[in-house]
Amino acid sequence: MKMYIFSVKFLAIVFFLLENVIRSYQQLPIPANYHQMDLHKASGPESIAFDCKNEGPYVGVSDGRILKWQGLNLGWKEFAVTSPNRDKKVCDGATNIDLEPTCGRPLGLKFNRKTCDLYIADAYFGLLAVGPNGGKARQLVASAEGIPFKLTNALDIDTDTGMIYFTDSSNTFQRRHIFLSVMSFDRTGRLLKYDPRTKQVTVMYKGLAFPNGVALSKDNSFLLVAESMKMRILKFNLGNEGNGYVFEQFVQLSRTPDNVKRNEKGEFWVGLNSGREGIQDDLFGFDMDPVGIKYDEDGKVLKQVDGNGGLTFSSVSEIEEFNGELYIGSVLKPYVGILSA
Repeated sequence: MKMYIFSVKFLAIVFFLLENVIRSYQQLPIPANYHQMDLHKASGPESIAFDCKNEGPYVGVSDGRILKWQGLNLGWKEFAVTSPNRDKKVCDGATNIDLEPTCGRPLGLKFNRKTCDLYIADAYFGLLAVGPNGGKARQLVASAEGIPFKLTNALDIDTDTGMIYFTDSSNTFQRRHIFLSVMSFDRTGRLLKYDPRTKQVTVMYKGLAFPNGVALSKDNSFLLVAESMKMRILKFNLGNEGNGYVFEQFVQLSRTPDNVKRNEKGEFWVGLNSGREGIQDDLFGFDMDPVGIKYDEDGKVLKQVDGNGGLTFSSVSEIEEFNGELYIGSVLKPYVGILSA
């Protein structure tokens, strides 16, 4: 019996080591040249975008501004603001969440690479746009079917048609009351689309539990949507709109997904922004701490970013892959993290 127990334990250790060899192959290591683009008197670069000239990154921060990276010598520069009545003396550098309804809180960002306009999902002011020279963003739409948006969150753009797909995470709770949304398991979130040609907004699907990140497939045939409270990614097929929008589950996760971003190859990065204590393996005490996962179009895991138990990445909202680097956004931190893809 003792020999049997020893054999079982030995085999378990062998399988554990093999599993970690496989995981180390899939998992993206944290290289020594990881670095950060620090923000000055600002925090919370939740989403990241690059313009039609490949300049940037651009980030939306907690005080309602959108900043553009000008390079190491010039750093960050104010590019745009989302609030129509913003008071710089009150808002600049603000981190008080109760000031967000006044100052704005830009979340999702995406450039239309044909028009060079930047589209913005502001948690309080709805879907906005600003031209390539920046300035004060103009509001495109702030309600649908007579119901005002309460937490406009993420977006993506079909550059062939100009159609904008976006989420309103709740029609009951604002972002500053997000805790109440979680506690009540609010299911009033909506997936929407906006046609800039007709200036009409359409509700594609309602009754979602905090719909969050949005990403179109490379051929624009389907749309991925993070349903955060159910810890899953949904796949909406766009080819048969006349019969309604039907979704299937793309992947089920063990952590809460935030933003979803597609790279040039058509692969999807999902930012995981919760459970920062790591995933405990009771048998061996091994902590896995995935903060980002890359999937192919079939939902197969390609790579993972390990947060090292929160020591390297303690808050991740988005991973944007651009020119061979991963730009890592956070709704809390005062910097953008960068590592090699």
